[in-house]
Amino acid sequence: MSGVLGSSAEHYDLWDAVTVVIPALNEEKSLPLVLSDMPRVGQVIVVDNGSTDGTAAVASRHGATVVAEPRRGYGSACLRGLAAIEASIRDGNAAPEVVAFLDADYSDHPQMLVDVVTPILDDVADFVVSSRLVQPPDPGAMPPHSRLGNRLACFLMRLVIGHRYTDLGPLRAIRYESLQRLQMSDTNFGWTIEMQIKAVQHGLRIQEVAVPYRCRIGKSKISGTIRGSLCAGAKILYSIAKYGWAGGSMHASADGRSNGPI
Repeated sequence: MSGVLGSSAEHYDLWDAVTVVIPALNEEKSLPLVLSDMPRVGQVIVVDNGSTDGTAAVASRHGATVVAEPRRGYGSACLRGLAAIEASIRDGNAAPEVVAFLDADYSDHPQMLVDVVTPILDDVADFVVSSRLVQPPDPGAMPPHSRLGNRLACFLMRLVIGHRYTDLGPLRAIRYESLQRLQMSDTNFGWTIEMQIKAVQHGLRIQEVAVPYRCRIGKSKISGTIRGSLCAGAKILYSIAKYGWAGGSMHASADGRSNGPI
């Protein structure tokens, strides 16, 4: 697998078995910063989700594998990244141990991949999700309606599946074998909720990690517009109903708590 060089990390040999998927839509300005700040991993897959700028060229210059997904949607881009991993395995390459997901807008700190991935490499977790609300994000990084939507989603998930999350953080990592069992399918805003609900339903060991959060580079495709925010809110409610009530909650923890945030 190809590698992207950034900051050093523990478990140097194990990090060769980590693949990072980065959905990207018109992120040519922020993507170089994201890729430069990442720890070294086995492979970085940048999914170009129909960009009209130089996103794909920038990703290639920084050593990432670039795949195209013209069908718009965050979930569509993530699913295309997983399809690229499966194609690589069919070609005879080793399957990754861990798959991490990271936004391309530089709102998360790519260095925090170390904190998110390490619990899985240490075999104390199967799924680790970032929490941006434990410590105050930078001013303007999360608009009030975005914070409210996240808190409401977490509250409703706790009611439905009995597990307490504090955020729908996009920076996350999961054991590849566990990810395969989840059979992810959502093509847009519901991707993160689907993963968090199914992780509980499948009895995965879950941790949350507190992370800093800053203003993204460029305008948000979701929270930056009224239409995007309304669509995301409606999809959040729909996704909780679809994956929560429909999937059941037999594997929810007895006290409704996760192992974190830490």
